[in-house]
Amino acid sequence: MSGTYLGMPAFPEAAREAVANTTLRGNLRHATHTIRAKRAKAVTEVSDWAELREAGKRIKDHTLRRLDRYLVQLEEAVTAAGGVVHWAADAAEANEIVTQLVKMTGETEVVKVKSMATQEIGLNEALEAEGIRAYETDLAELIVQLGEDRPSHILVPAIHRNRGEIRDIFAREMSEWGRPAPEGLTDTPAELAEAARLHLREKFLRAKVGISGANFMVAETGTLVVVESEGNGRMCLTLPETLISVVGIEKIVPTWQDLEVFLQTLPRSSTAERMNPYTSTWTGTTDEDGPQNFHLVLLDNGRTDTLADEVGRQALRCIRCSACLNVCPVYERAGGHAYGSVYPGPIGAILSPQLRGTGSEIDASLPYASSLCGACYEVCPVAIDIPEVLVHLRERVVQGGEVTREGNKVVLRPAKGHAAERAAMRAARWAFTHPGALRTGQRAASRSRRFHPRTLPGPGRAWSGTRDLPPVPAEPFRDWWQRTRGGKDGDR
Repeated sequence: MSGTYLGMPAFPEAAREAVANTTLRGNLRHATHTIRAKRAKAVTEVSDWAELREAGKRIKDHTLRRLDRYLVQLEEAVTAAGGVVHWAADAAEANEIVTQLVKMTGETEVVKVKSMATQEIGLNEALEAEGIRAYETDLAELIVQLGEDRPSHILVPAIHRNRGEIRDIFAREMSEWGRPAPEGLTDTPAELAEAARLHLREKFLRAKVGISGANFMVAETGTLVVVESEGNGRMCLTLPETLISVVGIEKIVPTWQDLEVFLQTLPRSSTAERMNPYTSTWTGTTDEDGPQNFHLVLLDNGRTDTLADEVGRQALRCIRCSACLNVCPVYERAGGHAYGSVYPGPIGAILSPQLRGTGSEIDASLPYASSLCGACYEVCPVAIDIPEVLVHLRERVVQGGEVTREGNKVVLRPAKGHAAERAAMRAARWAFTHPGALRTGQRAASRSRRFHPRTLPGPGRAWSGTRDLPPVPAEPFRDWWQRTRGGKDGDR
């Protein structure tokens, strides 16, 4: 594997290496700009987009405030429809549940629908440790799996690969996983897609167990929903005898009417389509039609802790459209692997440190992986104020404070490496609450301005290394105001 997720270096170091990769930057620039332009056009076709965005935000906020009630309703509906619901507090428990369910079938292979929740918990690795091989069936996920790589984008996991690289991966690796790539395979999209189709078809036809996530769960009926563009998901959802779905508890919506809003905003924000080519829904089991055994694993894994944060909880509104990645100048240059998480880009910078905590070097650095330009907030279809949460998490990293971990209130210590920043902020707070000292400092700074360095010394180099120090004016504002207006506030 490429060494992402926990244990990788902090974002600045990982991003520095990624930025030096010109091929990666070219792939990202081409892909994100193309998706961004198509999305902008698709959104303008909808006259009430702003109203849909606000409706999505309100539905999500309403549901999160009453999550306990709707989860119980969902469990009752799924059970009544013939399904079995399992509750997983963390990744280890979810992996154990799924592994045991697969073992009960006697099978050693499973086919998978693209699922970020299963990537989050490392399900493929957990299954492999128990002698069970999981086959990814989404085209991009297949590329990532065959290339022993990691996803770098929410919607297009192999966005960092170009067609030539994909052809080489297929030609080299497909034979080790099943049907080999055709002889003389070229890098044309049609041939690559056909090679993947032929490779996967035999797996679809023999698989007895399918594993999926879900984009949404409807509480009133116990229905799960997967939206996709290729049709591979529907093959996994309908052909196997047993279906196991691993879904984060925040993916719930109360009613079908609520679902209607997201089926309009998600495809336009993600793939710039008016609707998804495949929208699959299933409710429990049905005699002689589809899987005869259905298991729903409801995953917490830090979500209720995130819910306890009044500012940070808005990250749980996310519908995984990836629009924020495609407009982010930082993601465009650094790519998804630098974030060290299955959730890259702006949403990953606020979601991962809440789900995993800020104790590791990588998670403590993620809230700083942003210029705070606000483009992510402008395109978010559920109006997550990502810059607000980034600043909130930066404060947590620097200052520490009370947070919820595993349902308990704990006090975090400030992260290492921010002592100078804390000292500077305390000094600024003292100065701003003592006008006389502030005035004296401003005058001293103005009179000595020609001696000021162009960069800061010591720990300050990390700040001035990528920014210009603002020039100090020849005259402080207070003195200018006194001289030109005579200190009369009424003349403003």
